[in-house]
Amino acid sequence: MSLSPFHLAIPVYALSDARNFYNQVLGLEEGRSSDHWVDFNFYGHQLVIHEHPKTASQENVHSNPVDGHDVPVPHFGIVLQWDQWEALAERLRSFNTKFAIEPYIRFKGEVGEQATMFLYDPCGNALEFKAFKDMGQLFAK
Repeated sequence: MSLSPFHLAIPVYALSDARNFYNQVLGLEEGRSSDHWVDFNFYGHQLVIHEHPKTASQENVHSNPVDGHDVPVPHFGIVLQWDQWEALAERLRSFNTKFAIEPYIRFKGEVGEQATMFLYDPCGNALEFKAFKDMGQLFAK
């Protein structure tokens, strides 16, 4: 499967804190920037953080139950290779990351078994990182 890079722009109310998180904690390469926004290479996709007043979803966290956990809504993320996911989980732990949902295996032994973890950036944007041992199950029912 060939994928085209997506472009996602998200609001951040503390640009320098968010910039540090995406660059230093997640280890993303920084691209173009101005005094009000920063581009990042998000695993081959273009993620842009834009300075913006706090949004309602950043102020009041909402979640839906999935597999016994409260999954933050809205959220965004990426599906990584299994070894990339494990390395990122270790990197995040080394930064003493507070997870919204600790790294674990979801739907273990079922169709769609996956590794997943959820966390928030410093501005309350929820991120999910996941991996499938069998990428062919990405859309399996």
